[in-house]
Amino acid sequence: MPGTRLTADLVCDVAMAEPDREAYVHGAKRATYGWLDRAADGFAATLLDHGVAPGDVVVLLLPSSIKFAVCYVGAMRIGAITSAVNLRLGPSEQASILSRTEPKVTVVGDGASVPVGVDPGYVMPVTALKDAFAADPPVRLPKLRATDPTCIVWTSGTTGAPKGAVYDHERQAAISHNIGELTVDGDRRLSVLPFPHVGYMTRVWDEVVHRTTVVLAGEPWSAAESLRLIREEGITMATGVPTQWQLVLEHPDLAITDFSGLRVAGLGAAAIPPELVRRMRETLGCPVLTRYTSTEAGVTTSTRIGDPDEVVANTVGRPAPDVEVRIATPDGQELGVDEVGEVLSRSPAMMNGYWRDPELTATVVDADGWLHTGDLGFLDPDGNLRIVGRLKEMYIRGGYNVYPSEVEAVLAEHPAVSRAAVVGLPDSMLGEVGVAFLVPADGIDATTDLSLDSVREWCRSHIADYKAPDRVVLIDELPMTSMLKIDKAALSALAEKEALRERK
Repeated sequence: MPGTRLTADLVCDVAMAEPDREAYVHGAKRATYGWLDRAADGFAATLLDHGVAPGDVVVLLLPSSIKFAVCYVGAMRIGAITSAVNLRLGPSEQASILSRTEPKVTVVGDGASVPVGVDPGYVMPVTALKDAFAADPPVRLPKLRATDPTCIVWTSGTTGAPKGAVYDHERQAAISHNIGELTVDGDRRLSVLPFPHVGYMTRVWDEVVHRTTVVLAGEPWSAAESLRLIREEGITMATGVPTQWQLVLEHPDLAITDFSGLRVAGLGAAAIPPELVRRMRETLGCPVLTRYTSTEAGVTTSTRIGDPDEVVANTVGRPAPDVEVRIATPDGQELGVDEVGEVLSRSPAMMNGYWRDPELTATVVDADGWLHTGDLGFLDPDGNLRIVGRLKEMYIRGGYNVYPSEVEAVLAEHPAVSRAAVVGLPDSMLGEVGVAFLVPADGIDATTDLSLDSVREWCRSHIADYKAPDRVVLIDELPMTSMLKIDKAALSALAEKEALRERK
């Protein structure tokens, strides 16, 4: 985008115009835009003193915090690329990230440590940040462009080594221009995902240009703390993944929480049970926007305020203004309305590519610039996208395709089910069968209400009989990835273990 302002320069703009406006709230700590701008200058100067130059990588082994935000803005100010590491990743995943990025500086927070066997560059402990933030501003800053990379956003690594999606200022600006109704000037946003997530790393441009106050929910995340912040911090916009909203709606503090200040609630990052959307709209008393994107896409689709309940509950909306979406067969042929295929997207908000890996980038972005998401879906006659599952999660039972998210949506409406997840399991007779992992609702007789026969009968009354799960496993809680998505790989392993035990 011609004339795109650099993200750190936008911070300076707000700091000059409204120095006392709150930029971040984290527990008892509050940071104004004026303080953020000054502290980022100090960190930028400190990085320059350690020889960091434009294009060098700064790794943050920090929890989500005001310190994290200052380091990110300060690194952008001198053209350094921030590689933020989710601290819930395992040692081998963290080591993979550091070894591939070859950082010039690694900032290490309390409870974190540099993985063994990698070169972290200069290690800056969190205790050194106080002096770094207070350092004199740089005498001279490097000349930067809007196409200079700002960050590397890493996937959660559930299917191998994490992949790093690179974004620059222009792409962050493009994301902002396509976010739509999720952001307005002066929002107080409840931030519930880890800062290394694409939902923070690529949204800073948008947050600053709209003078947003980011209120951190804290780590580990809890429904109780989110509800407290909604009550006490004047939250106007709250987002989360389905699991988080389900836990919020089930928490006892729901009854004492006033949601009248909420302008909008956002929902995305995983399959969304229609019943959850309906409960949110009724309980929160504000519009609910369901959204769809990925680490690589930046921004893709969203429902709109005023969309009918059915659209909000059962689709992820229409493409953002600058986003193209098409549904295609495995060989790239475009499919028509209501035909299921892989979701492809193309936009100026997409990642630049995977970090230093053009070959890997070419496996997901084709020669015409289409991002192959690996998600299965279809476009309805109104242009709304409906996601039915992942290519890798779809299983074929007796010759019929079964999409787990469709079955999960039906199971989520069962009165005895609190949460549900479905995976495919190899079967000698049918090829594959479905295994439903169910978290029982409170106060029910799980052995009766959630018996295999009962669950299958429920599913057959809503969807085709071959989609009903062939096995039911009751579980206290569904395993989560570091990004708070249901860990389907862990469930598949558990399903195989259960099947093996039954065969013995």
